[in-house]
Amino acid sequence: MNGADTAWIIVATALVLFMTLPGLALFYGGLVRARNVLSVFMQCYAIACLMSILWFAFGYSIAFGSGTSGFWGGSDKMFLAGITADTLSGTLPEVLFFAFQMTFAIITPALIVGAYVERIGFGFVLLFSGLWMLIVYAPVVHWVWGGGMLSDGGIFGDVGVRDFAGGIVVHETAGLAALILAIFLGARRDSSKPPHNPGMVMIGAAMLWVGWFGFNGGSQLAADGGAAMALTVTHISAAAGSLTWALWERFKFGKASLVGMVTGTIAGLASITPASGFVGPVEALFIGSVAGILCQEAVNFIRNKLSIDDTLDVFAVHGVGGIFGSLMIAVFGAGAWAAQLGSLAIVGGYTIVGTIALIFICKAITPLRVDEDTETTGLDLSVHGERAYEFNS
Repeated sequence: MNGADTAWIIVATALVLFMTLPGLALFYGGLVRARNVLSVFMQCYAIACLMSILWFAFGYSIAFGSGTSGFWGGSDKMFLAGITADTLSGTLPEVLFFAFQMTFAIITPALIVGAYVERIGFGFVLLFSGLWMLIVYAPVVHWVWGGGMLSDGGIFGDVGVRDFAGGIVVHETAGLAALILAIFLGARRDSSKPPHNPGMVMIGAAMLWVGWFGFNGGSQLAADGGAAMALTVTHISAAAGSLTWALWERFKFGKASLVGMVTGTIAGLASITPASGFVGPVEALFIGSVAGILCQEAVNFIRNKLSIDDTLDVFAVHGVGGIFGSLMIAVFGAGAWAAQLGSLAIVGGYTIVGTIALIFICKAITPLRVDEDTETTGLDLSVHGERAYEFNS
């Protein structure tokens, strides 16, 4: 065990959890109407709790078990069987590696929340998120990070896919699942209302930015120069994405919005995530700068051309950003084109099929969408019996 590596990954684990609770919850919560903000908080919080238990019970073993299958890791590490405080994974206690990866398993289904806010059944959220994490996310983790079929020595030969911190594993899978759910749900009955609290959006985005240092820097799994470089390029890409999004808004609409600028931050962060261990600051500046414009145009295309109500633009920002960053690895010569393109296609196809199948299974058990009265009243009061704001109290 290396003490410095262990100390850094303990911090990184806390930072990645901080991304979901409270970062993502505040970011998404500020973007919805006041009558639905608590439902968003509830969805993010409940997902964090449920994914933690499921990752402990089954997910970690599926992703990182010692089985020889290229598809899944097996069942030998379910409930952390055989893992003690002294068991090592590289230079880290394996229980710490488990905890670090658990925070990724939390935030990935939590990202999908942004596509279905204001109109989805709470029971469906929990059932779908739990099954999706185990059946879609965990096997993909094994394929890419657990020595499975897409990694070095797998179906692409000696040089497998390069995905440093989750452009494919996290952002492509969550983005595609979000898009499919949005299509199945249909549009909100009233999608004309603006975000109820842009200040909350900015605070959440700032927390995500800070937490992302653990997301990308921690993925080095060591306290060394590689972690420092990953952290640095993450920051540069986020800053560049923020500025180009705002400038593109100013050019197109005459005004740059705070919500737009911080959405550009997330676009820059999502795009650099897969490449953060393979590129330098100049490449990061390019990736972030392009992402701010590319993801904004993806938002406009999905909303206005395709008329899909992916409410908080999960696919346009995370999905498109993660795919773009994964391709940039090959552009800058840090990965093989066949492995990057092939893995994007395989993971994308598996995610689409798996997500559609799970939607049909889950909605046969519990309603997918709330009724019209519940949606009109708002999910906070109708589903959870609470209001975020009591102006008369």
